[in-house]
Amino acid sequence: MTTDFSFHLLGRDGAARTGEIRMPRGVIRTPAFMPVGTAATVKGMYPEQVRELGADVVLGNTYHLMLRPGAERIAGLGGLHRFMNWPHPILTDSGGFQVMSLANLRKLTEEGVTFRSHIDGSKHMLSPERSVEIQNLLGSDIVMQLDECVALPCEDKVAEKAMRLSLRWAERCKAAFGEQPGRALFGIVQGGAVPSLRVESARELAAMDLKGYAIGGLAVGEPQDVMLAMIETVEPHLPGEKPRYLMGVGTPDDILEAVSRGVDMFDCVMPTRAGRHGQIFTRFGRMNLKNAKHADDTRPIDPQSKCPAANAYSRAYLHHLVKAEEMLGKMLLTWVNLAYYQELMAGLRSAIAAGRLADFIAETKQGWERGEPA
Repeated sequence: MTTDFSFHLLGRDGAARTGEIRMPRGVIRTPAFMPVGTAATVKGMYPEQVRELGADVVLGNTYHLMLRPGAERIAGLGGLHRFMNWPHPILTDSGGFQVMSLANLRKLTEEGVTFRSHIDGSKHMLSPERSVEIQNLLGSDIVMQLDECVALPCEDKVAEKAMRLSLRWAERCKAAFGEQPGRALFGIVQGGAVPSLRVESARELAAMDLKGYAIGGLAVGEPQDVMLAMIETVEPHLPGEKPRYLMGVGTPDDILEAVSRGVDMFDCVMPTRAGRHGQIFTRFGRMNLKNAKHADDTRPIDPQSKCPAANAYSRAYLHHLVKAEEMLGKMLLTWVNLAYYQELMAGLRSAIAAGRLADFIAETKQGWERGEPA
């Protein structure tokens, strides 16, 4: 058992890497997908299920947890790991993205963000120091800096202003975090879709010598080719010996493309949210269980899947649950999706280690395009 935070590269294939992030609460195998546990729960899943699917780490949300039940309360109850019965690594985001999305409820200054709760209208202040304090109270293993995230497309001057503010906030977060063996503070690269701003942000953050680096402000409305171009722009300027995290991404195709460009970590609400709305991801591509064609189909989703939700329930039954808006339907389809995402990550790790990433990506995409056998 390690007492410190470290990252070890185990294999490369082009720009893609496979490795391990080691810390006291466990090892995160990379490339890694982090299921999103917004309010101390991965919606529709038991923690044991999430772990059994292969997840090494989950994501918690500072904004939602500070409002309900409160960071101080969680700390008094033994911290987030004990509170949600997840003894493995937890990454918490800074709350910045959620606050920035509340444009009509917040005011941004150099000091931080003043906002009103979407729950009860109560007033709160989130500064870089308070964001770190909340994440410390939660006891998360990986802490994210507070940043300003802007929606794309935006004017260059808007992206520049947000990027420079995020850099100043990164310095304040670093000072507030201090030295905490076994835990890590990650910086967040901003700069919109402007290559020069992205490069400047990456270089300035790299000079701060943080434990890891995230690429933020993408998958917020821009086309995939813009997102991938920004990853390619940033990657050469991030330290090769530190983990790289693409925030809020994404679709299985986004993940394949980003891994091939050197990204190590991902999170997204997509697999859980889609499952709650009848949409699933499979090796045959996407399926919509709301469609009437499934009403009399006795086949499981995928007999080759190791996930019971995918191999043991008929499509007709799942279709019925979705149409009847039964809770079990949302749970089962979320299970299917998270299982597929973790199977995809395991396949990527194996392919990189074997030096056959390009083949794996081609085979995976061909499976989606081909669809199910007749």
